[in-house]
Amino acid sequence: MTNILPRKDVVIIGLGWTGSILANELADEGLDVLAIERGPWRDTGTDFNIGYVQDELRYGIRRDLFLQPAVEAMTMRNNVSQTALPIRDYGSFLPGNGVGGAGVHWNGHTWRFWDSDFEIHSKLTERYGAARLEGLQLQDWGITGAEIEPYYDRFEYLAGISGKAGNINGKIQSGGNPFESSRSRDYPLPPMQMTYAPTLFAEGARSIGWHPFPTPSANLSEAYVNPLGVAMGQCTFCGFCERFGCANYSKASAQTTILPVLMKKKNFQLRTDSEVLHIDLDKSGKMARGVTYVDSSGVEFYQPADMVLVCAFGLHNTRLMMLSGIGKIYDPQTGEGTIGRNYAYQTVSGAQFFFDDKNFNPFIAAGALGQTVDDFNGDAFDHGPLDFVGGAGINCLPSNGRPIATRPVPPGTPRWGSQWKKATVSAYKSTMSLFSQGSSYPTSYNHLDLDPTYKDRFGRPLMRITFDFPDNDLRMSHYVSDRMVELGNALGGRETVVPKLKKGWDALAYQTTHNTGGVVMGNDPRTSAVNRYLQSWDVPNVFVVGASAFAHNAGKNPTGTVGALAFWAADAIRNQYLRNPGTALVSA
Repeated sequence: MTNILPRKDVVIIGLGWTGSILANELADEGLDVLAIERGPWRDTGTDFNIGYVQDELRYGIRRDLFLQPAVEAMTMRNNVSQTALPIRDYGSFLPGNGVGGAGVHWNGHTWRFWDSDFEIHSKLTERYGAARLEGLQLQDWGITGAEIEPYYDRFEYLAGISGKAGNINGKIQSGGNPFESSRSRDYPLPPMQMTYAPTLFAEGARSIGWHPFPTPSANLSEAYVNPLGVAMGQCTFCGFCERFGCANYSKASAQTTILPVLMKKKNFQLRTDSEVLHIDLDKSGKMARGVTYVDSSGVEFYQPADMVLVCAFGLHNTRLMMLSGIGKIYDPQTGEGTIGRNYAYQTVSGAQFFFDDKNFNPFIAAGALGQTVDDFNGDAFDHGPLDFVGGAGINCLPSNGRPIATRPVPPGTPRWGSQWKKATVSAYKSTMSLFSQGSSYPTSYNHLDLDPTYKDRFGRPLMRITFDFPDNDLRMSHYVSDRMVELGNALGGRETVVPKLKKGWDALAYQTTHNTGGVVMGNDPRTSAVNRYLQSWDVPNVFVVGASAFAHNAGKNPTGTVGALAFWAADAIRNQYLRNPGTALVSA
């Protein structure tokens, strides 16, 4: 029997970055807001205590903070000719589990997409012609960089981002990123203090004419009080950011920026350990009535609500829309449907430079401490003579030197035994590691849908991922890898190792958790699932907020854009939707 609960004004599915931002904004509007979170409550003082949080085995290796396949698995394949099989152990990407979501365990790189990204199809077609985009399914996002800029600013000041602006009101700033789009003001905090590896990287990059700058970081360079009045601490360079919660209140997350305020509001309520099974629609199928969820005891509840906000991890957003029958599932054969369309990932590659006379001391580190070069990112460089579009940032970000997983050794080293031990001792302090973080452009064949065979513990079809790296993106990545070889030669390392990315994405080795697309935003309901305000075209009292809205992925982390879109959607709901509930929003 399903238990029927009292109606709420708003029900929010998932309480990570987006859910927390929207809950706080709409609670301030006076609405009665309920958030439903599948995972447990997580709090800095109790769950990330300094006495045990820096446990590499528990968090880094056994992945205590992450979603487990027993809770929700997915299937994967590289193309439609293959039979998708379940991912038995998340490896390639690591969705979070619990309050705060993936924002708990991130490193903290906080980027803005460039203005050209939001109008990518128009801009690239204008510059290179339509023929250069053949094989790609690029499309404009329905908003402009100028429109979203104030919301980037709000997120950066909420989170206390440390960085150096490169372009303020159209004026290039010394020491910042000269390629970034114009912003209204500088970051709230100055850049982090650099350690030896990023300092040497920047010197080498400048020596060959590149333009390094401090990576924008959600690891705080100084103590900070955000606009909500929440106090945060200065980063201690402990090296336990990625895969870990922050015990020092110095890495921005929902826990350290919003929840201390949100949880005190009388018109906000949170239910944890509760999984939403589907969004319930009325008889017409055109309006949501609420959601059905089940708690950890297996008891089923129906929660009526006037508005439903889907704010889970991007892949979960897409699956829930499919399971709820909202929108048509994308068909790569016909090109019809929008739910599952334009799934993209991140095109990453790495580099290692080995030295005999350096001590980089990798244990003094932070998740987003470092320097970046954007000379080969996006459309910062002329692609005219090249055989690809897109690009990547080149990053020197010594995020940690944790002893279990940090074992750089030169090629040819045995995988065990005395020679391996000797090489480990020699290379631990004297290896510089880089990575390129590249754009991922959608194609007609990379997509998400429901698996016809495998089901979860509630009998619902699993999400099926069909993805492989497009040839365009591989050519881009190889070009950027060659640039990293140039830098290695300039630095004069004993040995430079830059393996090139290959066809055949797999789910085993970790690459990135930057999954995007599936519930894409835009101005055309034939190619987008939500409008420019993240409102469902099919069910207007449903908003879907997160990286699922991205029409493609740029050569940057998605979190800054996710945060900006959350504020953008909240503003549209507060100032437009609530004036005439149940109607589709139009451009202001």
